[in-house]
Amino acid sequence: MVPETPTTLKINNYGSWNYNRTLVGMDAYEGRVTFLNNRDVGSGPYVLYWMQHSQRVRYNHALEFAIAQANELRKSLVVVFGITEHYPHANERNYAFMLEGLRETAETIKEKNALFVIALAEPDTAAIELASEAAMVVVDRGYVTIERRWRNTVASSVACSCIQVETDIVVPVELASWKEEYSAATLRNKIAGKIELFTALPECLTCNMPMVEIKTPSFPTVRLRTSADVEELLSTLAIDHSVKKSPTIKGGTTRAVLKLQRFVSELLVDYARKKGDPSEHVTSILSPYLHFGQISPIEVYLAVKEHDPQDTSGFLEELVVRRELAINFCHYRNDYDSYSSLPKWAVETLEIHRFDTRPVLYDDKQLIQGVTGDPYWNAAQRQLVVTGFMHGYMRMYWGKKLLEWKEHPEEAYALAVAMNDTFSIDGRDPNGYAGIAWCFGKHDRPWKERSVFGMVRYMNAKGLERKFDMSSYVRQIEDLK
Repeated sequence: MVPETPTTLKINNYGSWNYNRTLVGMDAYEGRVTFLNNRDVGSGPYVLYWMQHSQRVRYNHALEFAIAQANELRKSLVVVFGITEHYPHANERNYAFMLEGLRETAETIKEKNALFVIALAEPDTAAIELASEAAMVVVDRGYVTIERRWRNTVASSVACSCIQVETDIVVPVELASWKEEYSAATLRNKIAGKIELFTALPECLTCNMPMVEIKTPSFPTVRLRTSADVEELLSTLAIDHSVKKSPTIKGGTTRAVLKLQRFVSELLVDYARKKGDPSEHVTSILSPYLHFGQISPIEVYLAVKEHDPQDTSGFLEELVVRRELAINFCHYRNDYDSYSSLPKWAVETLEIHRFDTRPVLYDDKQLIQGVTGDPYWNAAQRQLVVTGFMHGYMRMYWGKKLLEWKEHPEEAYALAVAMNDTFSIDGRDPNGYAGIAWCFGKHDRPWKERSVFGMVRYMNAKGLERKFDMSSYVRQIEDLK
């Protein structure tokens, strides 16, 4: 039975285990630990860290927590990652990015003296099988439906204690708020005084016990030693190979850290002034790495905070408040990827204008191919389809025009979700779902009423032209190969 409220490290003697005495640097874990079942620590020869969302070694609270438990128990550490071919919208683009990161993780995890098992199996299936010989299971946290389902399945199936450690958010989601928040303002008020309490990075530990030999699992495993290994595995996976990997964005923690360093040293100074301009290049492009857990949001926060303590750039507002508002949305709404998640006022105003005459209607094929009469929207769509990335301001415009160009708002919403999940490297993510919902009124307020949009915020091409050098943006996108 999962506790109704998270049990944190303040709880002693859960089962036969005193967590307060096991941890080195406990402050880094405060509020991040949740017991997913009420089972005791077992007698198996290793602690199992089931890595799924947090696909990194660097500053990974869940990994360090697992090492701390293994050292206290005098057990070895086994890490398992499951590669499923059935993840929604699994394609060559997002899997190439993920596997590039896993290749680096497979190399760096050796420094932890841990056995790393990359399983070609459903993640929950792989975790359950290896947990049969484990003393304890530790898992990182995910926020979308499939990730929550996996964790519930494992927690209810294993005989030993299963513990979740939240490491891909600054303020743990329930400690930020126990309900769905209406807007960024309401969440900001709740977490402003908590952020600094949760920016401690975990101590870098190494497992003290020798690597353990495990029984040969029933599922196939792979080794990712070289880029050729990545390419070979990618080619054999039964996923959508029509969406090719990005020519410009590659995966891995090292690349993420280099992007972060360049952002804070070269781009942050201009971020507040130029971040909205798609013809400029001042965005961090860290969202794919955050999505796959290849970099810690706390590492990003601390690096930016060092250069901009007062957040004059507004970047930390986006990293913490806006990103964690999206996580709040997905955590408290099971329908986060559907039209039904919109606020009542937005649904009502769009319903009133459901049969308004649209200026033009496009079918899905025209929109996917980016062959509309709007060169700016076409450029944004091309950027998404070719690179797997779309500038944030253009993503807002992109979603608004879909609402204008589809016969019914539900169609526009569903197409926006499908295209973002398919083409964007950071698709299938709370940020994407909340961003699309925002285009339809979520986390926003009613505006002046107009045709089609009702009181949902409106955007048009003239607004882009007044603010930005859109011809430059279009030329840049046309040059993409």
